[in-house]
Amino acid sequence: MNSSLVQDYSLHTHTIGFDGINAPIDMVLRAKELGFKSFGISNHFIVHPEITQSKFYPHAVLRGYDSIYSSSFDEAIAKFKPHYTELRRISEKCDIKLYFGMEMDFFDSPDWFRGFERTVTELHPDYIICASHFIYYNGMLRNVYDMGSADKKSRDDMLKIYWDKMARAGETGLFNWMAHLDLPRKVGVGNEDCWAEYERYAIDKIASSKTAIEINTSGYDRSLTEPYPSARILKMAAAKNVPVLLADDAHCVDKIGRHFDCAAEFAKSCGITKFLTCGNILGKTY
Repeated sequence: MNSSLVQDYSLHTHTIGFDGINAPIDMVLRAKELGFKSFGISNHFIVHPEITQSKFYPHAVLRGYDSIYSSSFDEAIAKFKPHYTELRRISEKCDIKLYFGMEMDFFDSPDWFRGFERTVTELHPDYIICASHFIYYNGMLRNVYDMGSADKKSRDDMLKIYWDKMARAGETGLFNWMAHLDLPRKVGVGNEDCWAEYERYAIDKIASSKTAIEINTSGYDRSLTEPYPSARILKMAAAKNVPVLLADDAHCVDKIGRHFDCAAEFAKSCGITKFLTCGNILGKTY
C-alpha cells in the first residue's frame, strides 16, 4: 500500500450506468493502482414521485444520466439489484476490499421513510450517504441548479428550505455520513455570512445524532477556493467534534483520490481533528 496516502480508502464514487463515466471494474483497478486499501461504489439513489416533472429532469435526459432518478422505490431497487450483483462478481475476483454503497437523496415524508426501510431490507447496502440535490418549493420539485437561476427572494426561500432539510436529514441518524453539505455553492448560492445561522443549526442537528460529514474535494474542480463544506462550516463542525472523512465524489477513474492532501490540510486549518477510518465509518463507531 502507498504509505503516503492521507486516507487509505475512497467510498464516494459513481460509475457508468448511472452518472459516471467508467465501469465499476475500472474504478476498482484504479483504486488498487493508487494504493487504496478499501474502495466503495455509491451510485445515486434518488426517488420522488414527481422527479420526471422537475424542471431539471429534461437536462438530465439530454446529458444521459436520467437513470439516476426514479419515480418509485420499486424502480430504484430494480436498478440497483443487477448493479450490486455485478459488484459482488468483481469483489470475488479482486484483492482490494470492495464495498457496496449508495448516495441517497433525503425527502422528509412517510413514504420516503418506508421506502428507505425497504431499500435497506432488500439491498443490504454496506453504507448510505445522505444527499440533497432537490427541494420542494412553490408546488414543484427544484434542483439546486434552479436556485442559481432564481430571483433573490425565491433563491433565499429555497436555500432556507435546503438547510432545514439537511438539518432534518442529519438528525435522523439514518446515514453513515452527510455529503457535500453546502452543495448550492456550486451555483454561487449561500456564500454570504447571513447563512451561518442556518448552517450552524444543521451542524447542531448532525452532531446530535453523531453523524459524520464528508469533505468533498469536487469543490476544487468547480473553480471554488474551498471543497464542500466551506471553512465556515468546518469550523462549526470542529467546535462540535463532528467526525469527518475525505470524499472525492469521483465520476471517473482520473478523479479517484484527487485533492485528498489539500483537503486534509484545509480541514486541519479549520480545527478538524477527528478523521475517520474506513472501519469507523462503515461501523458507525465514532
